[in-house]
Amino acid sequence: MAKGMTHFTKDGTPYYGEVHKMPDGSIHSGKTHTKTSKKVVHFKDLSNSAKNKAGDKMSKAMYKIKGKK
Repeated sequence: MAKGMTHFTKDGTPYYGEVHKMPDGSIHSGKTHTKTSKKVVHFKDLSNSAKNKAGDKMSKAMYKIKGKK
């Protein structure tokens, strides 16, 4: 797994927490697997509508970061 890469939930919400890789290769939230772990994906693996949502959220986050300088 690439360190520092942003992951997303299936609806396009950015996920910034710890992740772990399952035996099947999928990536899930949390340092280790629990019953509350959720599958997360890379931007390229999102649906088009989720990519639009993710792009909007990432743009707003970047605007907030730049505005604080």
